[in-house]
Order: sequence, then C-alpha cells, then structure tokens
Amino acid sequence: MTGPHRPVNLHHLAEDAVTTAIARGQTVATAESLTAGMVAAVLADTPGASGMLQGGVVSYQNSVKAEVLGVPRDLLDSVGAVDGRVAEAMAEGARRTCGADIGVSTTGVAGPEPHGGKDVGSVFIGVATAAGSASYGYSFEGSRPEIRGQACAAALERLLEALKDEGYRA
Repeated sequence: MTGPHRPVNLHHLAEDAVTTAIARGQTVATAESLTAGMVAAVLADTPGASGMLQGGVVSYQNSVKAEVLGVPRDLLDSVGAVDGRVAEAMAEGARRTCGADIGVSTTGVAGPEPHGGKDVGSVFIGVATAAGSASYGYSFEGSRPEIRGQACAAALERLLEALKDEGYRA
C-alpha cells in the first residue's frame, strides 16, 4: 500500500483523462463505493466527457457489488469489501455492465471509524481492461472528505495511466 497522497487538482486530472480517452478512442465506466459517484461526476464535469464516459455504478452496499457488478459473494464474505480483489472485480463489473473499454473502481474506509477490520484511510483502486485487471492499495490520512478526495484523485491517476498504457488498448 502506498502512503498519503499529495493534494492534486481533480479537474486537471479529469481533463487529462477525458482528452486522452477521446484521443485514443477509449470508453470508461466507474464502480464506486467510498467515493459514491465522485469519480464519474468529476469526469462528467469535464467538457467532452460524453465522448468517453459510458456510465457508472455507485455500489456502496455489498449487495449492489454482488448483484449489479458481479463481485463474487464468497469473496465479499471472506475478505470484506475493502480488498484489492474486490476492487478488481468491481472494475471488471463496471466495464462489463456499461460496455466500456476501461473500468475503474474505488473501495475503502473513509471513516470516521474502521470498518470490517480495515483502518480508516485504507483504499483500493481497481482498473480493468481487455488486457486484464489490477488493483492498487493506499493508506490515506485526513478527514472523511479528504480521504474520499484522495481516493478520487488516485482513481483518476490510475485511469490516466491505463489510458496511456499501450498494453491496455482495446
């Protein structure tokens, strides 16, 4: 897991992601738990987003992760929602459900209390493409809104990396 995240401008990251996706002809879908739609909203705030953003699923509850995104219930039961494998499955589910080239997901604990044995600030970002999926763990610090903002920034950064990676091309 990586440490605290530096402050970034979410709108600049979103502009870069939208511009890159459109230039490469890539589409994107989101699956968000702790960020509750923040990643999709910041992308949608960017002019031109309709050329790349397919849609998103706010999957705050495990039932939505399982029933809508197809995250295996036995995985959720064994590791909880805050896990890299769950983040990957969420991203895969967003990609499949929305018919996108790339799926990006967020799952974690924003606080104020630990959840499911995971500390406040524990966050996983998932990215899924035709080439496969990956997850990235973080340990953020700060208030609930700060942790959610850091998770959104990390998701946009990982999305941008995937958009620029030739191995992720659809």
